[in-house]
Amino acid sequence: MQKPKFPVAVVMQRRLLDNRWQSEAWEPVGVVPSVEPKGAPRLLVEEARAQQWLYPGFELVLHRDEAEGYYLNVSVTGPRVFVLWRMDEDKGVPLDVTASYNEGGRWLDGGHSVDGVPMSPEIFAWVGEFVEQHYRPEPSKRIKPRSFVHPKDRVG
Repeated sequence: MQKPKFPVAVVMQRRLLDNRWQSEAWEPVGVVPSVEPKGAPRLLVEEARAQQWLYPGFELVLHRDEAEGYYLNVSVTGPRVFVLWRMDEDKGVPLDVTASYNEGGRWLDGGHSVDGVPMSPEIFAWVGEFVEQHYRPEPSKRIKPRSFVHPKDRVG
C-alpha cells in the first residue's frame, strides 16, 4: 500500500551572534510545500545579520502506526513540523521531517538536533484528514478496584 506523501522544502536560517564563543547559530525556521526536486540549497534571504536557505526535495510521509503522534500534534494549539538536522562543516543541513510528536520525540531521545517549526495550513489540513481516517484511540482498560481482588491476591 502506498504511503501518503507531501513534498516540502525546509528553510534553514543562519544568524550572526554577539558571542565570544560562537559566531553564528543555525536553525530551521520553516517547512513549506514544494514540488522542487532535491538539489543544492538556494539562498532566499540575505540580510546584514541573517541568511535563509531553502533545502528542497523533502517529503512528509505518513505512516498508520504513527497516527497517534499525528493526532497529538494537530490537536494542540500551534501544530509543528519537526526537522531533524545537523551541522555539516559550517552549515546547518536538514536530514528529515515529520509531523509526528512521537517520532520527533524519539529523534530527540536519540540525541539528535530536532526543532519544530509552525505547520502550514496546507500541511495541517492534509495531516488532519489522515488522522480522521486512521486514528482510533486505544480503549482504556478498566482496572478492578482492590476490594474485588481476593485477599490472598492483594499486594501492598
